[in-house]
Amino acid sequence: MLIGNAPCSWGINYPTGNAYSWQTYLDEVAAAGYRGTELGPFGFLPKDQAQLRHELDQRNLTLIGATHVHTFADRSTAPELMTTLRELAPIMRDLGAVHIVIMDESNWYKPGQEGVLDEAGWQGLVATVREAQAVIETEFGLKASFHPHVGTAVEFEAQIDRLLAETDIDLCFDTGHHAFWGQDPLAYMRKVWDRIAYMHLKNVDAAVRQRVLAKQISIEASYGAGVMAPLPDGAVDIAEILRFLAEHNFTGPVVVEQDIAENATETPLQLATRNFVYVQKVI
Repeated sequence: MLIGNAPCSWGINYPTGNAYSWQTYLDEVAAAGYRGTELGPFGFLPKDQAQLRHELDQRNLTLIGATHVHTFADRSTAPELMTTLRELAPIMRDLGAVHIVIMDESNWYKPGQEGVLDEAGWQGLVATVREAQAVIETEFGLKASFHPHVGTAVEFEAQIDRLLAETDIDLCFDTGHHAFWGQDPLAYMRKVWDRIAYMHLKNVDAAVRQRVLAKQISIEASYGAGVMAPLPDGAVDIAEILRFLAEHNFTGPVVVEQDIAENATETPLQLATRNFVYVQKVI
């Protein structure tokens, strides 16, 4: 398995305004031991294919995929998404990256109404997913997958089941987001194994999660409180997940992600390195 990481582990969630430059990110993700990277928010890494290929080659890195966040719950924004995908997909294809992951934007939902959609909103989300998949797969010959995400209309198992039933898109399965609400990632992986094309490895701090479940802290505030723990430290048995992937000869990308707590005592580079060492010991 090619183990990668992503700019979000350095707190990079937007193309601009980040604490780290793209050069520093690439230097550090390579220094941490990873041989693969996601593209990150579109526009953070260079869009020029020749420049990006050179920068990756200089660090012995492979571009393994892109995770693109969009307001799927707002059907009126679908044309904007298709325009972006038609700009993004050729870059991925030209650099040999097969996968584009699509994900709903949690910030679109009103506070206290995270993930709440009526039936018309759900049908709009499904229609946009289908349209995006057609652009990615039919127009460009790449592989699309959908990332269920906390605070969106596709986060609970019944919602994921419905999306899988109403579309033929596969999943980018995120262990941390699945476990956020106390769901069992490995049990669900066994159930939908033939629909998993891409993996995000993330862990959950059980104590912070319980504060969310008890409504003592909001979903948004939980990230700063450290709800997403380093891989060795959380409630999810990541070693068991990795063994399951190996036993089933998983060939898709495996991307480590690490949301940074506000009181983190380790730098993103230190956290990424610790996560990498842990994964290498298991596999």
